[in-house]
Amino acid sequence: MHKIHEEVEKIISPVYLVGGAVRDELMGVEPKDYDFSTPHTPDEIELKIRSANRRPYLVGKRFGTIGVKVEGQMVEITTFRNEKYRSGSRKPEVMFVKDIVADLGRRDFTINSASKRGKKLIDPFNGKKDIEDQIIRCTGIATSRFKEDPLRMLRACRFAAQLGFKIEERTFKSIQNLNYKILDISKERWVMELDKLLMTKDLVMGLSYMMDSGLLRYVIPEIAIQKNYDQNTPYHQFDLWTHTLLTIAEIPADINLRWSALLHDVGKPFVRTDRLDRSNYVNHDLVGYELVLKIGQYLRWSNDRIRIVSELVKNHLSDDSPLKEADKKAQNPKEEGDKICAAQDVKNVDILLNKEQ
Repeated sequence: MHKIHEEVEKIISPVYLVGGAVRDELMGVEPKDYDFSTPHTPDEIELKIRSANRRPYLVGKRFGTIGVKVEGQMVEITTFRNEKYRSGSRKPEVMFVKDIVADLGRRDFTINSASKRGKKLIDPFNGKKDIEDQIIRCTGIATSRFKEDPLRMLRACRFAAQLGFKIEERTFKSIQNLNYKILDISKERWVMELDKLLMTKDLVMGLSYMMDSGLLRYVIPEIAIQKNYDQNTPYHQFDLWTHTLLTIAEIPADINLRWSALLHDVGKPFVRTDRLDRSNYVNHDLVGYELVLKIGQYLRWSNDRIRIVSELVKNHLSDDSPLKEADKKAQNPKEEGDKICAAQDVKNVDILLNKEQ
């Protein structure tokens, strides 16, 4: 048991480690954040923290959550709770409960719905097995979980990218059926998840899930039209979406660079001119720049991000562009010799998704 867990148990008992920290421990990964649940009321939690000569942080008290610093790290302790969503509302009615299983049952995915008390694992939804099988599955009925909070659809794609897990078939089908409900969620919450997704190692898988689930049609429709878009040019071996994925896969983990790689060819479909044997995309960089200005405003980016990403897209054809090399490699990656073709990874993702559909 981790030192932080031990120290929290000295402050309040009973207390259960919950959520991502349990998932990380089961995967053999050091947790970055620690969340705990307890049957004690918020007032009782506050009193116990003060009795331990520690300072309670009360910003979330009305929602049942109180923070405390342990081993130099902020942790949150929350009263067991259940949530009831009224029709059309994204703000749940919170009800405190005394049962850890009821508390775990409100959570998004089985991999996040286990808890530990001391060394004992409480896992009523078989999250450990889904972690072992590398599967993202909704806790309970997927349709209910996504209707409660449609952002969970984006989170499923982000967890796929973050953990390298597959989205379970019924969970994925529910995303496809309910993808339009992402419009009920604020753009700021979209961007928080998208930023996390774009900084993961397996971002190609996460973006592929977004495309094939239909989420991209509502989040960035200008990108959604790239799927199976034949570029009709000898300079590009793949359709436009595959080229975009291959490009972003070559970009280092810098959030503005990765956004610009995702959007670098967004202008192509809008400037296409056709000849007998090929198509041309003159000024797609300039049109892309204008589109990114609009996309950035739609997604409510900061002014700095809008400026940086739009300029990167505008200049991505320049020899000194940080996107240039990745863009070139993604045109005809077979020319890279004996290296494993990055396109194969994209094709594998497509095969995976098609099987699950």
